Formats: sequence, structure tokens, C-alpha cells
Amino acid sequence: MHPTLLPMLANIGVEGDYQPTLKPADVPAALGARPYAGLLVRSKMQISAALLAHGPHLRYVARAGAGVDNIDVEALGPAGVVLLNAPEGNRDAVGEFAVGALLALLRHTTTADAEVRRGEWRREANRGEEIGTKTVGLLGYGHMGRAFARRLSGFGCTVLAHDHDPTVFADGHAQLVPLAELQARADVLSIHIPYTPANDKFVSEAFLAAFPRPLWLLNTARGDVLDLAALVAALQSGRVRGAALDVLENEKLATLSPAQRARFDYLAQAPNVVLSPHIGGWTHQSYVRINEVLVAKIGKLLGSD
Repeated sequence: MHPTLLPMLANIGVEGDYQPTLKPADVPAALGARPYAGLLVRSKMQISAALLAHGPHLRYVARAGAGVDNIDVEALGPAGVVLLNAPEGNRDAVGEFAVGALLALLRHTTTADAEVRRGEWRREANRGEEIGTKTVGLLGYGHMGRAFARRLSGFGCTVLAHDHDPTVFADGHAQLVPLAELQARADVLSIHIPYTPANDKFVSEAFLAAFPRPLWLLNTARGDVLDLAALVAALQSGRVRGAALDVLENEKLATLSPAQRARFDYLAQAPNVVLSPHIGGWTHQSYVRINEVLVAKIGKLLGSD
């Protein structure tokens, strides 16, 4: 956690016990050692019903980031624990990153850079496309999708969004449409849905086959919402013209299974694929802002007593 966390907590009257070197196996015993009211975690710590049982005084679990796929959400209610997360903290970072990823795809930035470094000067081969001529489809229109859409508005492109949540509202940056319409019209697909069991490999072979035109694909959400085998096949067939992936199905590259290794090796050598190590929301500014958002939510929760 950014070192601003403890002073921020102190400002709202909360004592923080920061233990960044604590191993997951040691967390249950630590929870039982003191009457902790809250548990703040990043993405590596798994929160289960069994773990919550060791913290009988817990009132909230706070996730320092947006995704909560490391937390058994269904176990929180019976334990009387509230879930807090901070998508507002890194949404701007993700929105900016997605613009850069799209530009890198459409303008062949990474390929051209590698060629020039090898002493190759290939202008025509790297003639690109303009964002303003495209229809961009956003799968998911929460904090991250909206942040991307706001930044796309300056390019003059058409932005469509689909979200399965009926309470999601439209704004001036994207048109909310049914999924079938997004697939029928989009030139670019950008994924902004969280990982849940229902979303596992949601972007599948059949999903990609529903787009009538070859498309560019961005994933800054979670690796498991995209079927990488389907993506590799679509890249090989030309159904997907290029992909920018900030997340993968297995981000511990030393532990890839043979099948995962084969998919990763293809993506790593493909000139129309841009890869990055889950840094979309990872900036110096978001590091602090996540603390600000979480502490404000903790203060509001405690102040409601």
C-alpha cells in the first residue's frame, strides 16, 4: 500500500496495523490476535468464509483496487462484513492506458519501434488507421468503460457500450445498445467487465464470430473473461486484426501449463499483438488515489453508526 494510507486512516480516527510481509497462511492467526474491524487487501490475498471466521469483529473488507475476484462475495453477508473497493481510484489510469493501447494497435507503434531499432525503415508497411473513423464497442460500462469513453470523445469516433446491468445509465460519451447491435457495428472491442464465474471466458469463439467484420480487441479487465484459445484462432484466421492485452489467463509466467505456454508463445511473437504486465491502472497517481477512495468509504461506513 502507498505510505499515505496510515496517515489518512489516522485522520478519520482509525488505527492502521500495516503488515505487508504477512504471508496468506499467517493471516487467520493474525486476524484472531486483535479485534480488527477491517481488513485491507490487494489482489493476491484470497478472502474466504473460512478466513472471515477468524475475524469475528470484522465489519469490512477493503480491496485496494477495482476487481474483487479474490473475494468470496457471497461469504461476506452471512459474516456481517461489508465489501469496499476503489474502482474510482484507478479508472482514469485505465482510461488513458486503453487509449494508448488502441493507438499502438492502429498505428503499429510497437512494431515500428522494433523495426527502427533493427535498422529497418518501413513507412508503407506501417501505414495506420485513425481512431476517428472507427466504431468502438465497450463491453461493460462501469467506471473503467466510462473513463475510456470520455477520452475517446475527443477523437470523434462512434462509441457504443453494452452492460448487462439494467441500472447502468447512458451519458454523453457512449450510446448504450444491446449486445447484438454492438457486435454488428463495432470495429473495435474493448473489454471492461469484471471476472465472475458467469463471465468466465465470456468473450469466446462464438462471441467473436458474431462480429461481421474483422476487429481490433483490447482487454484491460481480467484475463479469464477472454478465451485466449479463441483469440489465438481469431488472430490466425484474420477475424481479429490485432489485440492489446494488459491481462492474461495466467499472469505467473513461470507456471504456464503446456497449453497456456503455446498460446502465450504465439501471442508473444505476433506482430499485431501488444502485451503489457497488468499496468493499465498502475500509476503513481492511482497508487495514492486508491487510498483516498478507500479511506473516504471507510470513514463513511464508520460514520453511519
